[in-house]
Amino acid sequence: MNKEIDALNVADLTYNEAGLIPCIVQDASTKDVLMMAWMNAETVQRTLDERTTWFFSRSRNRLWHKGEESGNVQRLVELRYDCDADTLLALVEPAGPACHTGQNSCFYRSFDL
Repeated sequence: MNKEIDALNVADLTYNEAGLIPCIVQDASTKDVLMMAWMNAETVQRTLDERTTWFFSRSRNRLWHKGEESGNVQRLVELRYDCDADTLLALVEPAGPACHTGQNSCFYRSFDL
């Protein structure tokens, strides 16, 4: 990817009607999908500036820093956006489990097929 040609500003992302954009979080080393959370322009910018993940909690209607309660901070390695600029992919180095249940990933359950 040519980062100069593909460079995008935080304001140029495509947010939904609530001003949010989904962010998939993936372990940069193992490639395991850890979680999905919502971001707004402020949390995208904070994540880029501070190099740790920030999200917007719809249930609490506030910004939250991943690990603020658990200590399981996610150090940002890279923040990517998709071809439509309406979904983000955060590659991180997690300091512990991503899920509030204590599981490594929020995606630890599956349907029986």
